[in-house]
Amino acid sequence: MKRILVVEDEPALQVSLVDNLTFEGYEVVASSRGDEGLELALENPPDLVVLDIMLPGLDGYAVCRRIKEMHPTLPIVMLSARDQSVDVVRGLELGADDYVKKPFAMAELMARVRVALRRVQQTSRPTSYSFGDITIDFEKMTAFRDGKPLSLTTREYRILQVFVEHRGAVVSRDQLLNEVWGYESFPTTRTVDNYIVRLRKVLESEPSEPQWIVSVRGAGYRFLG
Repeated sequence: MKRILVVEDEPALQVSLVDNLTFEGYEVVASSRGDEGLELALENPPDLVVLDIMLPGLDGYAVCRRIKEMHPTLPIVMLSARDQSVDVVRGLELGADDYVKKPFAMAELMARVRVALRRVQQTSRPTSYSFGDITIDFEKMTAFRDGKPLSLTTREYRILQVFVEHRGAVVSRDQLLNEVWGYESFPTTRTVDNYIVRLRKVLESEPSEPQWIVSVRGAGYRFLG
């Protein structure tokens, strides 16, 4: 579960952000002060920060700068009622990954959060991986079993890459839909199941009794490679 820190001093907006992010499946920590938010971010870095600019204690610009000094890859989505281009540029130059002007549609912010998280995941994705007698190169999109080439589609390589990123953990169908297909697409969870069936036929010695991609009833799949 991704953890998100919300630093917003407007009570109603903070509650709305926490509720919507929690509904989306994130673990959420919130603060209404810039200095406290900075302390939370540095003590136990979250996966993403939603950061207002006008804050008591320490403004969002200072918080953003300090976070990026200590954790350069931690994504920050800044919020502000200011709409001057100079303010947007300043936030981005300090390291913010995105800038959302108030008032905003909550659905848009949720989408921007997903994109920012996905961008970080893409930069840290494994480029190759081996398990059993199978070797996969995600950059070249080649796969071999005991030296013999395997036929996989681009989507299947991406699914495997997600499994490798989360190896040993349960990956839900919705998580695969979000990370592989993206929020702008509208496939169903049945689509995921069909791809898993195909992957098992290619990768498993006994597809009906998989040892690499196993089902977790009611939850999703676990990769044991």
